[in-house]
Amino acid sequence: MANTTSAKKAARKIAKRTAVNKDRRTEMRGTWRAVEEAISAGDQKVALEALKKAESSTRRAAGKSVLHKNTASRKVARLTKRVKAIAKA
Repeated sequence: MANTTSAKKAARKIAKRTAVNKDRRTEMRGTWRAVEEAISAGDQKVALEALKKAESSTRRAAGKSVLHKNTASRKVARLTKRVKAIAKA
């Protein structure tokens, strides 16, 4: 456990930041899940709306360093590709 005042404060800050990041990650994964469900249902209109929200939350999370920017770009690109494939199927 932290002994100095500054170390105790750092521990409090880390705990707060971890909670915030966890909330952001949970919200982001929920938007991904909504896109996946729309893709499974084969509803492109709903999938496009969900993708718009998912992209926004993913880019925001990447900007806040919840996940790496390249990881965010890859995830968005793959979801976009899958949503576009619904129209062809």
